[in-house]
Amino acid sequence: MSVLIDKKTKIIIQGFTGKMGTFHADEMIKYGSNIVGGVTPGKGGMKHLNLPVFNTVKEAVKNTGSTASILFVPPAFAADSAMEAADAGIKTCVAIVDGIPSHDMIKIKRYMKRYSKIDKMTLIGPNCAGVISPGKSMLGIMPGHIYKEGKVGIIGRSGTLGYEAAQQLKNLNIGVSTSVGIGGDPINGSSFKDILEKFEEDNETEAVLMIGEIGGPQEVTAGKFAKENMKKPVIAYIAGLTAPKGRVMGHAGAIVSAYGESAVEKVELLKECGVIISKNPSVMGETVKSALNGKKN
Repeated sequence: MSVLIDKKTKIIIQGFTGKMGTFHADEMIKYGSNIVGGVTPGKGGMKHLNLPVFNTVKEAVKNTGSTASILFVPPAFAADSAMEAADAGIKTCVAIVDGIPSHDMIKIKRYMKRYSKIDKMTLIGPNCAGVISPGKSMLGIMPGHIYKEGKVGIIGRSGTLGYEAAQQLKNLNIGVSTSVGIGGDPINGSSFKDILEKFEEDNETEAVLMIGEIGGPQEVTAGKFAKENMKKPVIAYIAGLTAPKGRVMGHAGAIVSAYGESAVEKVELLKECGVIISKNPSVMGETVKSALNGKKN
């Protein structure tokens, strides 16, 4: 199985006819994703990549039955695009775009509270690589060829570290059920805990690799959730062991401001929660392999 998307998931591209929307839509189609159309206001009625273009998400959903979308729009319009998707009935929306203002993300999260848990859209990102269920569907910008189909879930803030983990696992003949990039911004649509919960419910995911970094409480919150609610092994790598406190490092969310937000502190707190720690990024795959072997013994 997979989480969030599968072979049958109908996907639309918001910002379809733009340069980035066109390039990545073509890549997703080549991978096998079920792209059924796209949205570019003012260009409704035309064809692009031999697929229909609509003026609004609501129109696209009505005509194609799509349940997932991906945003390739400028940061200034991303909040409106995400809220439009939610109102149109989209169930999973991936915001690739980098540079969305934090107050816009607060606006989106507040807006989403009007929906019940059943009707609420799952927002992935922003500033992320997206979601891939190897051999089934890709809703993102990752290099699909490095992902082998299998039973390990990946959740990460960093897209490139997620790629590294996928390649290491493939080299060890270990596959991935779904990889989810939640994004590196301080305020994101879905947290580590949110995605861990989905992997725990997925019958065919046997272990989860969580790739975190300094800044914010999300990794520790996820560790506490895993300790109390998960039967599957959780493996974690936390980037930033040498990062100084009070300085922004890389992602906008990567700044240590309180206890439990440095990499060293996160590692210790996660160990207390029973999470298996990968000591450095070069052994993420080996650490997952050891965890899986321990689970089988």
